[in-house]
Amino acid sequence: MNRFGEMLVFVRAVEDGGFSAAARSLTMTPSAVSKLIGRLESRLGVALFNRASRTVTLTAEGEAFYTSALRAIEAVEDAEASVLGGGATQGTLRVRSMPTFATHQLAPLIPAFRRLHPGLRLDFVLSMEPGNLLDGGIDVAIHVGELADSSLVARRFASTRWIVCASPAYLAARGMPLRPEDLATHECLNFPSTAPWSIWSLRDEEGATRRLRPAGSVAANTGQMLLAMARSGAGIVRLAEFHIIHDLRAGRLVELFPERHSGAEDPIYALHNGRRHLSPRIRVFLDFLEMSFSRQPPAWERTLEERMAGAPGIPAPAADRMEPLPVVPGLHGAARGDR
Repeated sequence: MNRFGEMLVFVRAVEDGGFSAAARSLTMTPSAVSKLIGRLESRLGVALFNRASRTVTLTAEGEAFYTSALRAIEAVEDAEASVLGGGATQGTLRVRSMPTFATHQLAPLIPAFRRLHPGLRLDFVLSMEPGNLLDGGIDVAIHVGELADSSLVARRFASTRWIVCASPAYLAARGMPLRPEDLATHECLNFPSTAPWSIWSLRDEEGATRRLRPAGSVAANTGQMLLAMARSGAGIVRLAEFHIIHDLRAGRLVELFPERHSGAEDPIYALHNGRRHLSPRIRVFLDFLEMSFSRQPPAWERTLEERMAGAPGIPAPAADRMEPLPVVPGLHGAARGDR
């Protein structure tokens, strides 16, 4: 492996917190990463990592080499960019996202992004599994909701409301619930109890925010399944506005208790590793997300033409996009921020 490749593996080991994590990110074996780092240390004549414990930490020489390696990687990438031109970013960008956001919001934007960066290969991983969002070589992860403490860098580019709704067929058969307390006598479709989105936030008559996990006999771990069941009249559901805006406008779903909405919105972040230099392929994608979503009104309330208006180098598209709390019968006081 050449010296540039060695530096890339070294930097990934530093930023992922170990050889095994770097191996998962780079689709290499841990022994291969360890041997490569060992060869690099032998060539330099210094130890770059302290290996006294199960976790590896940088030596003073390792800290110095890490800083210099970042500058070297940046110089190589900038040199390539100067020859290739602004629209010729190369390589593969791996993006992880919850399926509903990727399907309903990212997918319609991909043709415009590809026109800007035809040399960049996109690899989407759609998953709602917990854990390290950047495992497996993921470059950027889209996360909806508040973040736990993390060493990852988060760029907020949008936010969304959560809306309680049902189909006209369900309401005709079961009646219209007039208050959140009425949910106790209705069939509610929900995420599994382990998911943060399974807790519904609504205001009571005094205006205080309350949280509940409504009773129901049907749960699913993807919003797409919940939406399909709600459309068919199976029950009442709470889903993100970016997911159901077209169903609401078309009358396939009806919003319930709009006056009781808590007013809170969940942030939507793009996460990446905390290195001081971003590769061009990550930087252009983050900038594209911010350009596409960080305007008012929210992106999902604008046509694709409006979202792309003023974006340099993007021809106007021909058409708009496609479309453990106990189970409780009433409302309970909020324990923390809204979900």
